[in-house]
This record gives sequence, C-alpha cells and structure tokens, in this order.
Amino acid sequence: MRIEVAGLTDLGRKRTGNEDNCFPKKFEQFDREFPLVCVADGMGGHSSGEVASEIAVEELVEFFRMTAKDQDATWPYKMDRARNYEENRLATGIKLANMRIHERSSADPKLRGMGTTVVSVYFSGTTAYVGHVGDSRVYQFSRGELKQVTEDHSLLNDYLKSKKLTPEEIEAFPHKNVIVRALGMKDTVQVDVVRVEPQDGDIFLLCSDGLSGMVPDPLIRSTLAALSPPSSPNANEEERWARLEGACKQLIDLANANGGLDNVTCVLAQVFST
Repeated sequence: MRIEVAGLTDLGRKRTGNEDNCFPKKFEQFDREFPLVCVADGMGGHSSGEVASEIAVEELVEFFRMTAKDQDATWPYKMDRARNYEENRLATGIKLANMRIHERSSADPKLRGMGTTVVSVYFSGTTAYVGHVGDSRVYQFSRGELKQVTEDHSLLNDYLKSKKLTPEEIEAFPHKNVIVRALGMKDTVQVDVVRVEPQDGDIFLLCSDGLSGMVPDPLIRSTLAALSPPSSPNANEEERWARLEGACKQLIDLANANGGLDNVTCVLAQVFST
C-alpha cells in the first residue's frame, strides 16, 4: 500500500491551551519505514494534559522507530498469543506510553492525575491495525460510506450498551465527557486492537472528541466524499500532504463553526494500492 497522510491540531474557540497532540504534524515527520499515525487528547488541568498527550505520541512513535530498526529488540511486555506480531507491537507501544505517563505523574506532584486518550493506526502489508484507549476515534471512509472503527471507552457508551436512549436523552446525558479508560490513570491499561482490510482509496480519519463531538457523522462523511481526486503519483510529498491537509482544515473549521468547545485535532490517512 502507498499511504498519503496529513495532520492538524487547533486550539478551538473556548480553550486557552491545546492539550491535543498528533503524529505526524508535518509532512517531513511521516516515515514510510513504519507508517504509523496517531492522535492523543490530554486531560488533567493546567499544562499536564498537554504533557500526557505529548508523552503518549513520543513514546509510541519511538517504540515503532526502534522496533523497525531491530525486530529482535526486547519488549517491556510479553506477547499476547491471541494476537499477531503487529497487533502485539501496537498494543505494547501504547502500554509503554501508559507506563511512562503514570511514572511521570507519580514522580511530579504538579502532574498528578494527568492522562490522555490515544488512537493510532499502523499500516502493514494490506492491513490497517487500529489501537485505541479512550474516546478519541478512528473512522474509515470507504466507497462513500463512513464507519466508526473504534468504540468509545466512555460512560455514555457503557450506558448505551445497557439501555436504549432516544437522541434527546443522549444529547441531555449529564456525564457525556466522562471516559472510563485512559492512559496514565493506572500502571497498566487495557488496549483495544482492531484489524481492518482497507480497499484502494479508503480514508482513515483519526480525531479527538473536539471534532467528533462538534461535527455530526453525516457532515464528516460529506466532507470526505468531496475530497479532491488523488494527486498524481509523480506529485511530491508536500503536494500530497497539502491535499489531505486541506480536508483536515475543513473538518476543523466545521468544528469551530459549531462552537469549537474543545481542542480539535485530526489526522487523515488515505490508502492506495501499489
């Protein structure tokens, strides 16, 4: 697969600081030796949420960079035999990020209680591996249809599993932003990993809830459907980045136009058969 990628993060209209992070933020950062993309939405007040999301992204990317160079490198966690190598690699990278955040939080009183969500996609062969913790999301846009790949680790989603709620009851739910799983809360974390077999031209959207909570799915779908045709295979990296970055900006503008109540971050990755 050939992967085209772009990412953007924005303060939003109400926050005074940006606690979101993503990878890549610039086209030079994307490394085709380990085609990994991720978004992290930090929490904890003051600057600690920003610290947590930054650690999550840095640790995950560094683990993939290290294991790309040395597949025999020692991992900090044992392999789960129910998962293949790449699934274990993604889960281990996220667990390592969790451990680092928890260690930093425990060592510094100013950072006590910080945490972050994380969503990530790693492309290998003909498969996209999706790993996530929290309520940031991964969507797949394929053949004109938009599908949410991840399941929110949130109190609202847990409640929806046990009770049928009307759209009005969902809108009025008092604890809509409470998440039940995040990096940094404990020294261990459960990581969900999903395998997806994308088709030629499929687009993966990774986003914080500053986007998914402000822009309804039908509007996300129509924005991705209107994305201009793929650039020429001969186009340089910057031109291919700019094409998807324009779509990222459109989505962020929509979130801000609808109130921009939170930081807004999205990464777009489009898959092409080679």
